[in-house]
Amino acid sequence: MNIYDYEVTTIDGQSKSLNEYQGKVLLIVNTASKCGFTPQYKGLEALYQQYKDQGLEILGFPCNQFGSQEPGSEAEIQSFCSTTYDVSFPLFSKIEVNGGNTHPLYQYLKSQQSGILGSKGIKWNFTKFLVDRTGKVVERYAPINTPESLKKDIEKLL
Repeated sequence: MNIYDYEVTTIDGQSKSLNEYQGKVLLIVNTASKCGFTPQYKGLEALYQQYKDQGLEILGFPCNQFGSQEPGSEAEIQSFCSTTYDVSFPLFSKIEVNGGNTHPLYQYLKSQQSGILGSKGIKWNFTKFLVDRTGKVVERYAPINTPESLKKDIEKLL
């Protein structure tokens, strides 16, 4: 399996194959609307606006597993992201990133890039995975890594 073999569900309920993103640089992020890191939506959107025409796609996956910081429905999440941060990058339906119901995409991402000290589990909201144009997961970033701090790594792949 590779990243392009996975199916995800958009925030408005449509099935989407990640195959549609072949040849793009991807930044995949588990997000939350009521988190201390939520303002990173602004930085993610700025990255998207700056680099989307060069082939960057940011994929946001809301997750309620960390402190119940994403309690809303998909419609509420979409409205919040749109009205508060003017998010235009693709958002997907809520998923789980750890435990027995981990979404297969996140099982794959975690198998490709471990966290600090080799840990596989996602520690918190706004963990980020950078994927190159060939679908290789090249880096995993902790929530404290701001979107702005990823610019050099993204530019190398564009």
